[in-house]
Amino acid sequence: MHLEELKILDVKKIRPARFGDSRGYFSEVFRRAWFRENVSDVEFVQDNESLSAQAGTVRGLHFQTPPSAQGKLVRCTQGRLLDVAVDIRTGSPTFGQWAAVELSPENGEQLWIPAGFAHGFMTLVDDTVISYKVTAPYSSAHDRGVKWDDPAIGIEWPGANGIVLSDKDAKQPLLSELPDYFTYEDTRN
Repeated sequence: MHLEELKILDVKKIRPARFGDSRGYFSEVFRRAWFRENVSDVEFVQDNESLSAQAGTVRGLHFQTPPSAQGKLVRCTQGRLLDVAVDIRTGSPTFGQWAAVELSPENGEQLWIPAGFAHGFMTLVDDTVISYKVTAPYSSAHDRGVKWDDPAIGIEWPGANGIVLSDKDAKQPLLSELPDYFTYEDTRN
């Protein structure tokens, strides 16, 4: 597996190796020992999947507050999407900044988004399926979000004219309105 650091510390792009021939390919997409040694020492407790039928669907920006905060390992199993992580850790040198990766079955890439980040994505084609592992189960009591188009964050969503949103996502607060749910801790030595 190939690991790439992104512009925001702790958010990582992972590209599993593929071994192919005329029949197709084989890829090991997750190995716990490798992930813990190279990315983060976490335990995944739930796998989630969602289908977005229409291109231009935005889901997010979502996160869960402690003690149910979630880290997410995200991949796209059908279609194409732009996956986004936003640093919402108070005191972080990258607070309010975002990193994005295009995910698709063709590129096989994954995005690791640790707790302390809001997560969202936009589908780039119809019938897109996102699949992700999480480090804590869903908790409606801890479910929160931030506005997908907050100008203070400035995410560059492709073709943002025809956005499809849920009522919940259309009403999320701005970053400046969020309490200090997460505090940055510099773990570099």
